[in-house]
Amino acid sequence: MQAITFPSNGLTLAGHLYLPAGDGPHPAIVVGHPGSAVKEQSAGLYAQRLAAQGFITLAYDAAYQGESAGQPRGLEDPAQRVEDIKAAVSYLSARADVNAQRIGVLGICASGGYVLAAAAGDPRIAAVATVAAVDVGRNIAHGANGKQDPAVLPSLLAASAAARSAEARGEGVGYFPIFPADEAQARAGDLHLYEGWEYYCTPRGEHPRARKTLTWSSVDRIAGFDAFRFIDRIAPRPLLMITASEAVTAWMTEEAIERARQPKELFRIDGATHVELYDKEPHVSTAVARLAEFYAQNLSRETE
Repeated sequence: MQAITFPSNGLTLAGHLYLPAGDGPHPAIVVGHPGSAVKEQSAGLYAQRLAAQGFITLAYDAAYQGESAGQPRGLEDPAQRVEDIKAAVSYLSARADVNAQRIGVLGICASGGYVLAAAAGDPRIAAVATVAAVDVGRNIAHGANGKQDPAVLPSLLAASAAARSAEARGEGVGYFPIFPADEAQARAGDLHLYEGWEYYCTPRGEHPRARKTLTWSSVDRIAGFDAFRFIDRIAPRPLLMITASEAVTAWMTEEAIERARQPKELFRIDGATHVELYDKEPHVSTAVARLAEFYAQNLSRETE
């Protein structure tokens, strides 16, 4: 693994580059992390596993996260997230050991939505795949399961607006917690909430640089984003979307794949939940096997 940096819209991003055996140039894959996560978590796991299959892979901290630059810390800005993916492609395309015509992307959870938007506008991306994809705009408006009370979004937007005004008055950046404070509160919620807490807030997956808060000013940015709006523009490049039979977020993957044009594939992993696709076996191995096959087939020749 090599620690590298690259620029994205005036900010310096930190990444981990994983190199396969053998001489290049190799096909390459940009691997994005879930919202509020860092490169050392699920993105790093998938990047390492795919590098072992013969791909150069780049897992990186999105702007405002981890070791990457950007203030305020913990800002979730979809426009910047999409730009980060394109910037990672630019970095890889300039490397002598990368075949610039054979660069793919992989998005996990929130970055699963962001890679769709990035690929729709960047024809350098030759193949697109997602794992447990989430469109953050739909998530904040409708909830992870699609059943959120419609009154929630207006209340969140009101709080976001109030926080922006408070910041303008010099009262500092407003933050809100993403996860419950402790296990008891996590278990009092639904399974998805508990699994998110258990991954990010216990030794299972926690990392000291992974924030457990978002800025309130993230809310209106997220609410105005639609990851699927231009998904039809990815074609004729191939799209693979992986979800799980027990993932409460599966409805978003299903909606996205319905909107996409051919060639496209929905791959469902039986018995897994959304968060189990981050790190649990045998589900990760099942996902990596299908991803490796997909990228080998679609990054094995230069794009026209």
